[in-house]
Amino acid sequence: MLRWLMGGGREPQGLSEKSSVQSLGEEQIQNPYTELLVLKGHHDIVRFLVQIDDCRFASAGDDGVVFLWNAQTGEKLFELHGHTHKITAIAAFPSSGVCEEKNHLILTASADRTVIVWDCNSGREVQKVSCFHSTVKCLTVLQSLDVWLSGGSDLCVWNRKLDLLCKTSHLTDADLTFVTGSHVGELIVWDALNWRSQVCDCNTWDPSFHTVTQQEIKLSQNQHEVSIQHLTSDAECVFAAVGKGIYVYNLQMKRVIACQRTAHDSIVLHIARLPNRQLVSCSEDGSVRIWELREKQQLPAEPVPTGFLNMWGFGRANKQASQTAKKMQESTTTYSLELIGDLIGHSSAVQMFLYFSDLGLVTCSADHLIILWKDGERESRLRSLTLFQKLEQNDDLQLRF
Repeated sequence: MLRWLMGGGREPQGLSEKSSVQSLGEEQIQNPYTELLVLKGHHDIVRFLVQIDDCRFASAGDDGVVFLWNAQTGEKLFELHGHTHKITAIAAFPSSGVCEEKNHLILTASADRTVIVWDCNSGREVQKVSCFHSTVKCLTVLQSLDVWLSGGSDLCVWNRKLDLLCKTSHLTDADLTFVTGSHVGELIVWDALNWRSQVCDCNTWDPSFHTVTQQEIKLSQNQHEVSIQHLTSDAECVFAAVGKGIYVYNLQMKRVIACQRTAHDSIVLHIARLPNRQLVSCSEDGSVRIWELREKQQLPAEPVPTGFLNMWGFGRANKQASQTAKKMQESTTTYSLELIGDLIGHSSAVQMFLYFSDLGLVTCSADHLIILWKDGERESRLRSLTLFQKLEQNDDLQLRF
């Protein structure tokens, strides 16, 4: 049972009826998040969460207000007013390694065509940039270069003092590759040095490539079924939210190694990899789900699926690479995504989430709420420890005869 600890408990409403999506039932033995804090403050859709440090985060959305929160206690630290329209992007800009003083900043962009720099320690506006000709829709910080980028009708590069360094230019960070996804299901792996595609695959999400028996290949699908809503990655894999499903794409083998095509009842909006081979996904259906990537028994070698990857030989693919991929597939282990946790607390679409390790998981939603999910066992131990410390301070643990 989930325990509502703050803001009053209420049953979620407006969720669609459950379809053929997996269900855990009431008992969720592997799900640690059995307590929650409900954080209220916003009065419109909360679309963005950004981590400031190990125990603080900021939230923003369509009401144009930015809130700073304590992830341990759920305490509201600051309420930042400065934008006149909805927030369209947010990014944390921590101090560089050379700075002795820890100066935590956040950048917020708005439909009012401004970007504001905020001081997280004081909650004050540091500076506002108002020279944009259109709405800034994305903000990216390149920490190694101590600069930040704003993207809209133009791509601009700025330094920490908000000097415009260049406009509509290209910079690369330390990584040599990056991945993009589209609304029509294209997945492209790009080379960040020469801006050419290494791999392009439009058939990755077609169910016919994941079945054993021969099937008729669909020539057209509904756009929402193959739309790539969100991507994240680590050194080995790309984790993609595609339609209602989630997919794990191995970069070396150039294929999907595990998937759940109906992970949620509606479109998956955000996905992230956690430690211990786990994933978290959230959806328009108001749910947050925890998955575990598990190894299955080793299977005999199978031919590499045909498709855009092999048909056209994109990027650096060559005979040697094909032989390497074939050897890898012969000795590969198959995987599955198993549902281990189902967090139901929001009454509308969950936009995104943040993972704070021991402090919990933070989610934001179109229901105007932020929920801080806590490990029930850990919180119970902390409360017991606090109680004993108070008793010890009051000498109440001494035996009295």
